[in-house]
Amino acid sequence: MKIRPLHDRLIVRRKEEERTTASGIVIPESASAEKPDQGVIEAVGNGKLLEDGNVRKLDVKIGDKVLFGKYAGQAVTVDGDELLVMKEEDVMGIIE
Repeated sequence: MKIRPLHDRLIVRRKEEERTTASGIVIPESASAEKPDQGVIEAVGNGKLLEDGNVRKLDVKIGDKVLFGKYAGQAVTVDGDELLVMKEEDVMGIIE
């Protein structure tokens, strides 16, 4: 199934959590209750619809690694994958 977000919305896949430390220590899943606040953009909408009727293109694109807030977006499950649907304004920055 494909999802095409509307307007200034994005589909983001959360970055997988690191399960081992740099020294090789394995961290159990129960120890890290917080989800990561980084992800990769899977799909983008056409752009933000402005009050004058024009459409402003988004500053992000598919494949960008982004940083977002802990409570940003709405979690959805599609074909067994957990994805986030969020507005472009929820993105705090692009990781380069």
